Order: sequence, then C-alpha cells, then structure tokens
Amino acid sequence: MVSLIAFVIGLVYGGWRAKRRGGNWMDMVQYALVFGLIALVISLIFVAFAGRQGWI
Repeated sequence: MVSLIAFVIGLVYGGWRAKRRGGNWMDMVQYALVFGLIALVISLIFVAFAGRQGWI
C-alpha cells in the first residue's frame, strides 16, 4: 500500500513539475511516469529494508 501511495505522489509531483516548467502534455506524462517510478523504487527498497529489520 505504501508503494502505491508513493507512486501516486510521484505521478502528481512529476506532472506538476513539468507543468511549472512550461512543458506540453507529453512532457507532463513523461515527468509523471519517471517521478512515479523513482518514488516506487525508493519505497520498495524502504519496505524491503524495514521488513528485514523487523519494523513491519
């Protein structure tokens, strides 16, 4: 669940950042997907680490 939330937050942030820089809709889609995937990978690493440490 945490990974899904991180992915959505990354999507929103990436789209917002591309729009603020004056990009067209293709730029917004690309930024949104890249930021979403980056957030997803970071959250998956964190969840795996937390599981190994016994935090969750």
